[in-house]
Amino acid sequence: MPAQHTEELAAWTADFAADPYTAFRALRERGPVHHVRFPTGDTAWMILGYEEARAALADPRMRHDVRHSDEYDSDGLYSIGRNMLQVDPPDHTRLRSLVAREFTARRIKALRARVQEAADDLLDAMEPAGRADLIDAFAFPLPLTVICELLGVPGVDHDTFRAWTAKILTIGEPEASGLAAQEMAVYLAGLIEEKRRTETAAEQDLLHALVRTHDEGGDHLTDEELLGMAFLLLVAGHETTVNLIANAVHLLLTHPEQLAALRADPALVENAVEEALRFEPPTPAGTYRYPAEPVTVAGTTIPQGARVVVSLASANRDPGRFPDPERFDIRRDPASTRSHLAFGHGIHHCLGAPLARLEATLALRSLLDRFPDLVLDGDPAPDWRPSLLRGLSRLPLRW
Repeated sequence: MPAQHTEELAAWTADFAADPYTAFRALRERGPVHHVRFPTGDTAWMILGYEEARAALADPRMRHDVRHSDEYDSDGLYSIGRNMLQVDPPDHTRLRSLVAREFTARRIKALRARVQEAADDLLDAMEPAGRADLIDAFAFPLPLTVICELLGVPGVDHDTFRAWTAKILTIGEPEASGLAAQEMAVYLAGLIEEKRRTETAAEQDLLHALVRTHDEGGDHLTDEELLGMAFLLLVAGHETTVNLIANAVHLLLTHPEQLAALRADPALVENAVEEALRFEPPTPAGTYRYPAEPVTVAGTTIPQGARVVVSLASANRDPGRFPDPERFDIRRDPASTRSHLAFGHGIHHCLGAPLARLEATLALRSLLDRFPDLVLDGDPAPDWRPSLLRGLSRLPLRW
């Protein structure tokens, strides 16, 4: 058997965090599956082609539970509890069903007025200064406010919470990430106990509902699952949407012809959100998968228990699926654009996708309506965070 060849991602681009797409494109042109080494030194099998990625996301042999990894040695690999992204059916089915009712089309529609109100309040506060960092002033507090109200998290300190999530998601700083995870776990455990003490029949927030489900016993939520669910909903419920809003605004402001098209036809706003999701997805890769048996993808056999990364960012720029994929174009055929994989595919497709779409659509429309002369304030070069997600550290704007 020939020796396994490992592609060095850093060899394809000067700064992988700033531009992963050059490496993805170069590798994808040579085949949809490669064994790669990230700039951090970690290695994994990476699936880069659209059709192969879509199939892998729906393949039941590609397990999420780390106990299928050939590197697994203890349950200590779970950072905060145990959540839907870390389990497979039947546990995944049970956990997802407990919260799915909160993210139905009807429930999301009912949130529309509150999202608009929160956006307007933030814009009112921003307007007099004539300039602001969009992330600090708008993109971060908007989805955090919405998810905190949905979950029933009272008055969380935005700065503290932002620092925790940033450290947890930062690449290459395991000690800082672990400490932030511990601090957040303590906070969430205290919040859960508070929900248990204050539970009344009138309480309708999601965390109260999850606590009730846990306390009923039986085949519901374990202690670890309750903590993991709170963590996942709170972090995933805002962090990716922060990046979606900021990425979309940055793309429009650095593509003036696209911004002009949107201003001329505001009905294109939903297309703009979908194209931003395709072109610069806030989650560039799915969580690790571990084959329960050897799996052959496009002629390449991935060993059982190996670490697998499905590159959503690469798949979304596969020319076999999207014509001229390196071009940001909000006037693409909406049916084609919405086939992007930014929210994943299969049973782990993002439960909060409808809420993220609503928040981003209202945020873009409100921001552009309020500030018709909105421009970047300073250097247009993006300052990408060294994170597991794809997001900007800051986005200075003026109007």
